[in-house]
Amino acid sequence: MSRPELRLHTDRLVGNIRAVRERIAPSQLMMVFKDDAYGHGLTWAVESARDAGIEWYGSYDIASGVEMRRLLGSDGRIFAWVTSTDDEIDEALAHHIDLGVGTAEYLDRVIERARALGTRARIHLKIDSGLHRNGLLPEEWEDTVAVLRAAERQGLAAFVGIWSHLAEASDAEDDDARAVFLEAVRVSGESGATPEVLHLTASAASWWRPELRGTLSRIGAFCYGIRSAEGPELDGIAPVAELSAAVTRVLGDDVVIAIGSFDGIPSTLVGAEVGTPAGARELRSVGETSSVVAGWPGAAVGDEVALFGSGEHGEQSATGLAERIDTVGEEVLTRLTPRVRRVIVS
Repeated sequence: MSRPELRLHTDRLVGNIRAVRERIAPSQLMMVFKDDAYGHGLTWAVESARDAGIEWYGSYDIASGVEMRRLLGSDGRIFAWVTSTDDEIDEALAHHIDLGVGTAEYLDRVIERARALGTRARIHLKIDSGLHRNGLLPEEWEDTVAVLRAAERQGLAAFVGIWSHLAEASDAEDDDARAVFLEAVRVSGESGATPEVLHLTASAASWWRPELRGTLSRIGAFCYGIRSAEGPELDGIAPVAELSAAVTRVLGDDVVIAIGSFDGIPSTLVGAEVGTPAGARELRSVGETSSVVAGWPGAAVGDEVALFGSGEHGEQSATGLAERIDTVGEEVLTRLTPRVRRVIVS
């Protein structure tokens, strides 16, 4: 193994999807694939999810959604929620991508692009339930719903969803957010049918607060085996990726491994425990293309060291490493550069 490898375990991903579905039922799973599937690789993740029977795909941005549509063909519903340019809206409409809409201005633009293209946009309208990360304020909701209903009557839009983001700062704040969300659902029902999908919760709230789940739950990190920062381990969930590098030299009591900062390993990870054939050992230094790890009896060139993974060799998970540098597990994966070879393990 001349280059470091990120090994992706398809069976673990499928097992995690199964565990998440069982946990959140009867809410349906929307699996999220933002940031190149949290650094795991969009193509592998989407194709594995498709084979596991996923029906809803969260893409965040429209460009990723278009690539997902290429991979999925006509199968699956794709949801992109970042506010986008008119050209991007056109791409979304051409590729049958559902759009998350959180401002009246964006709704107007989506409707106008649908009119120009002679098509119909599928809209999930977002209520700001307290996080203040995009979303219509409650006082804007009724008027904006009226605009969307008018576009429905003209055949330019379909009001298919209501959604929001939770702050997840406290149970009390999330309870308040749910009240705002349900009021938005109630108000929308006064002017027509309740949309087919209601989604308020992402990974953590979907897992721990069943009373907050809607008909759909947006879950990304947990599907990949990445737990919440400082959060507990998750029953039935395993890290799907493990990062390994080979020993290139043995230097007395230490070994040198073929991975460094140019591969996306920050020097702030020095002092972390990594996995070796003899169990956990300290990561002592990080250079540009190599790093030094505390050695073990019988260490030899070609031995493998796991920077993160399932813990089989004493290594931490990606989240465990992330907690050392005050970030989140997916950030550890998205830092990895193309120098790291991705290998799919069935």
